Amino acid sequence: MFLKQTTVEESRKVLPKAKEKRARKTLGRMYKDRYLYLMMFPVLVFFFIFKYIPMYGTIIAFKDFRFVDGIMGSEFVGLKHFIRLFSSEDFYRIFANTLLLNVYNVIFSFPVPIILAILLNEVRNRWFKKSIQSILYIPHFISWVVLGGIIINILSPSSGVINQILKACGAEPIYFMRSSFWWIVVFVCSTIWQTAGWGTIVYLAAITSIDAEQYDAAVIDGANKWQQITKITLPSIRGTIAIMLILRMGQMLDVGFEQIYMLQNDAVLNVSDVISTYEYRVGLEGMQYSYTAALGLFKGLIGLILITSTNYIVRRLGENGLW
Repeated sequence: MFLKQTTVEESRKVLPKAKEKRARKTLGRMYKDRYLYLMMFPVLVFFFIFKYIPMYGTIIAFKDFRFVDGIMGSEFVGLKHFIRLFSSEDFYRIFANTLLLNVYNVIFSFPVPIILAILLNEVRNRWFKKSIQSILYIPHFISWVVLGGIIINILSPSSGVINQILKACGAEPIYFMRSSFWWIVVFVCSTIWQTAGWGTIVYLAAITSIDAEQYDAAVIDGANKWQQITKITLPSIRGTIAIMLILRMGQMLDVGFEQIYMLQNDAVLNVSDVISTYEYRVGLEGMQYSYTAALGLFKGLIGLILITSTNYIVRRLGENGLW
């Protein structure tokens, strides 16, 4: 009994020393990487100020917010705005439009950067490769105000280049921006134009990290380019594709406001009115802040569910998820 008590007392003395040793080791590693932490500090400050502090304002979704009363002084109404939201016909229309446009983007836009990265990786002429990359990256740095104007002018039924070609061929002009079908096609194509080039950066970085000896061995075994891509390149970047897909699924209810707003018109509201434009119209212009805050909270919750479930599926398939 005495020996047992002594052992317990000794272990109690050893535990603080072990914790202190681990703490010193952790501080030592942090000091060693102090410049990396210093580079990360502005990013943390940005997220704290612009992402975490504004979360305090989400409580207005449960209140009848008035500027005069402030956030805390406004009347608490519970789930009133959520009930109004889910009983509104507009909600189901904008929810369906947002979801469908994102599904189209995932199906048609998501694979494009992967394909471009693989094609660029096969280019051996460095000058040509850098020129193509620069051309592909340019649209990412142009505002949607400018891009939207370019697209509308190109597709104009009277003076647009496309319709001028159709007229020269004896065909009738197409009102692209006033047709529900063609508007969706224009939306998806413009998304690819603006985002595909920039998205190749991640996949090119993943491809360049592949061991070149694998390709050398494949060539010796008689594998052609297609076999090298399908047997080496794609399996090697599968983890990166999975991570990007998880992040993309978290944005399934978030369609870029600027793009939609610039391309939208009254004739195609049945397919182009999405959550972001509805929030702008009802929330900012209509000053129904609590109602649109409830909508934003719902959007965030669905995004959390989608990103969590996609991460779970990816891990079940044998890939590393976000966590």
